[in-house]
Amino acid sequence: MTQNIHPTAIIENGAKLGNGVNIGPYCVIGPDVSIGDNVTLKSHVHIDGVTKIGEGTIVYPFASLGTAPQDLKYAGEKSELIIGKNNTIREHVTMNTGTEQGAMRTVVGDNCLFMMATHVAHDCVIGNHVIMANNATLGGHVQVGDYAVLGGLSAVHQFVRIGSHAIIGGMSGVENDVIPYGRVKGERAFLAGLNLIGLERRGFTKDDIKTLQRAYNQMFSNDGTMEERLESVSNTFDGNDLVLSIIGFAREKTRFPLCQPPKK
Repeated sequence: MTQNIHPTAIIENGAKLGNGVNIGPYCVIGPDVSIGDNVTLKSHVHIDGVTKIGEGTIVYPFASLGTAPQDLKYAGEKSELIIGKNNTIREHVTMNTGTEQGAMRTVVGDNCLFMMATHVAHDCVIGNHVIMANNATLGGHVQVGDYAVLGGLSAVHQFVRIGSHAIIGGMSGVENDVIPYGRVKGERAFLAGLNLIGLERRGFTKDDIKTLQRAYNQMFSNDGTMEERLESVSNTFDGNDLVLSIIGFAREKTRFPLCQPPKK
């Protein structure tokens, strides 16, 4: 099994290392850590707890992964951090394990980019192809859908959901759920429309984008209640999977309401 391990790295008994791993100077790896094939730890990386890192992931200096949750209710339970394949985790990123009050695990998908000093708190669930820009922060129990983008210095309140393909503006404080394909911004974030540029970049057709825009306009009009508008949109766009994904997201019962456009 080919491995490249710097002599200054500390790897505790019990840690599992895949084929082709590269572990740089002064990395510290705990006994319950499992690292997949072809993972690279640049240097000074600290990995603790029951942590699994998928193949092809690259971790940059001073990242701290799998440490105890920053939650006063945490009582030392052996919870997990599961990181998928082909992720890029830059300098000073922190990711904590789960808690008994949550799912006992924090989960990160595949092909994500975590820029410098981003934070993933306990019990978060992050999809695939997610980007978190410098210093973006997730509170505990946050859910982030596939292809979502979180701008630099943004902060997401615990238990909030970020829908797939949504974008969070830099320096935004997100206190409510963000619909799939949505775009939010502001110190106390408000819904500012759809992530049109992101949709174009990811190959959504012009017809798809126009349909989503019509559904959005109808959903956030001033007519009736939100539930009445959801029902109307559901009937109008029956059979359209893109629109129905927004409807399904909006109807899930969670702790927080949907992030809304500013009142006119």
